[in-house]
Amino acid sequence: MKKGRKTKRLPTWQVVKLEGTLQTYDERKVIDAIFLAAQEAGGTDEARAQALGHQVTTYLIQQFGRQKQISTRDIGDAVERVLIENRQVQTAKVYILNRDKKREEYEAKIRLGVKDDLGLSLNSLVVMKHKYLLKRRGELETPKEALTRVARCLAQAESTPKRQQQWGEAFLTVMLNRQMLPAGRTLANAGTINNQLANCFVMPFPDDIEGIFEVVKESSILKKNGGAVGFSFSKVRPKGDVVHTTSGGAAGPVALMGILDHASHIFLQAGGRRSGNMVTLAVDHPDVFEFISCKESGTNLPNINYSLEVSEAFMQAWETDGDWRLVNPRNGQVVQTVSARSVLEQAARLAWRRGDPGVIFIDEINKYNPTPKVGRLNTVNLCGEQPLLDYEACNLGSINLGVHLKALKGKQSTIGDYTIDWPLLEKSTRVGIRLLDNVVTVCGYPLPQIEATVKANRKIGLGVMGWADMLIRLGIPYSSVEARRLALKVMRFIQQAAWSESEKLGKEKGSFPNFKGSLWEKRGYKQFRNATTTTIAPTGSLAMVAGASGGIEPLFALAFYRKAMGSYELPEVNQDLVMALKRHNGTYTPDLLMQIARTGSIQTIERVPEKIKRVFETAMDISAEDHVLMQAAFQKFTDNAVSKTINLPAQASVEAVIEGFNLAWKSKCKGITIYRNKSREVQVLNVGQAEPVKEDPGSQLSGQCPNCGGKLMMVEGCATCQNCDYSACSL
Repeated sequence: MKKGRKTKRLPTWQVVKLEGTLQTYDERKVIDAIFLAAQEAGGTDEARAQALGHQVTTYLIQQFGRQKQISTRDIGDAVERVLIENRQVQTAKVYILNRDKKREEYEAKIRLGVKDDLGLSLNSLVVMKHKYLLKRRGELETPKEALTRVARCLAQAESTPKRQQQWGEAFLTVMLNRQMLPAGRTLANAGTINNQLANCFVMPFPDDIEGIFEVVKESSILKKNGGAVGFSFSKVRPKGDVVHTTSGGAAGPVALMGILDHASHIFLQAGGRRSGNMVTLAVDHPDVFEFISCKESGTNLPNINYSLEVSEAFMQAWETDGDWRLVNPRNGQVVQTVSARSVLEQAARLAWRRGDPGVIFIDEINKYNPTPKVGRLNTVNLCGEQPLLDYEACNLGSINLGVHLKALKGKQSTIGDYTIDWPLLEKSTRVGIRLLDNVVTVCGYPLPQIEATVKANRKIGLGVMGWADMLIRLGIPYSSVEARRLALKVMRFIQQAAWSESEKLGKEKGSFPNFKGSLWEKRGYKQFRNATTTTIAPTGSLAMVAGASGGIEPLFALAFYRKAMGSYELPEVNQDLVMALKRHNGTYTPDLLMQIARTGSIQTIERVPEKIKRVFETAMDISAEDHVLMQAAFQKFTDNAVSKTINLPAQASVEAVIEGFNLAWKSKCKGITIYRNKSREVQVLNVGQAEPVKEDPGSQLSGQCPNCGGKLMMVEGCATCQNCDYSACSL
């Protein structure tokens, strides 16, 4: 091989990328591309790759030294030439294949019809096009134009044109860098005629026929623009109870759930947006057993999530095998006395069988109610992460933890080579809090009661995504004690920065109107802008746009099959894993990736080194206990609640579900969603190849994606499709 020399004069070209963006020439990237191709071909000599990279730069100077710009094609051709001249045939073959893959992705982007002015992945662009990019005068806006639209809209809440420009630029920067993104309705609707920016709402559900249908009407107005609605049915009289205005008996909560579900289905068929409902019921309601079993057939109520409102008294009765009284909410009379364990066992059996119902710990929720004098928190939003008052909404957003890292000096930028960038994380948190507070101000509210309640409390919920990415890059196993300690540290840091920024905003713009008598006044604050500041919500499509792992979940699969442009199924592999395998000489091969894609995990593959297996855990590699303890770690420093799925293996018992409920209660979680693998009639699994099946669009929880027919998985407490951007919780 010819000996490479360092060039004396460093080039200053601007590199024109395939999508037309410019980037300064970086020889290190050339060296990395050569070395990764060499590793894939079985090579181990990084010094040789460095020498070849120097030769590429020398050749480019000879050919384009006087030019200000060169193209990625020029660089790629030069690399191929140098590799062949140096008889690096196998490395050249791999490099050419990698170039072809990049070219294919670029061509797929062209066919998609989206101008990629941010250098996003194809998957991110698909989500952006389908969910967040607007068409104006026949022209589809670009991703950068969409984020600029959002930033400018939210900056309008600032007091002067100068401050609007200043904060508009700050909002745009955190979004462009994918440090933080607001939730889906904000991305889609900010700066448009439809200015409903909130994703989730809670409405009361009364016990009289006029009130019931008024709520159905009002909730349909909210759903028209993409909002999902939570209800507590705990005040509804039980089935068969007396109704003084008729000779018949009351329909009961489950029958009324059918009305909500049917209204959502008809609305969807009429061309409305897909909407969702959360219904909860008190554990002492006489119809609790019917409620628990309402989806036992596997096909009922597809547009409804449901959870049991479990009290502290009930859990204590369950723990001591005590009796439990079922009370008519109409008159407070005891209807029946049952075993507390029989209730929880029934809930566990149904959760074991099909993933429903979830459980919310209603007393733990109200223990941290920031405005107890205003009202009690009776229920939660669609995915359970946001307890709200009646007629209240919350505006959400998420920090991408995976980009809040910096490489350790002299390291190769692979697993274990990073440390957390705490100053950047603080900046993202502070900007994110102001951004979400501005959402409260500029948001359009469909109902006057909602606008009044929201602006009286100004609740926001800044959460996180990319937690699994951060752990992998730090070299920390998800299931480890070290990971949970870091979760406490990270979320405490975010919460403290969020509280500090909300206090600062309170001094600048005024406290939320219900501040007097609030939890914040009791804590000694003089001003505070927001009744709540942090929530860990499902990120779904948001994470796909950011190129991040979802919420605080582990990776569901390290490789899976995703349709490319609606036709071919191709294996998609976690890029951190690809990098780690390539760095471990001789491990990475295309057939290994196919093997991983068949199962989604690497734990049983002998040729994968133990140090890589240790870090790259998937949801099904992790025990239910470790899932719950991770949720509890984040909950400790989260104002609202945490949306997460507790995954159980297919062979898990009903007792394991009960143990999960108990551990969540003991560890002070505010709710829990448990999903046993293969527990639904249609396999809810996203690894391995699958034939798409056409299905009724209303059946979002049957196991098949209503958008593409692919298989759904349970992630962040939501039915989610890895094949497309669909999520039952990301509307």
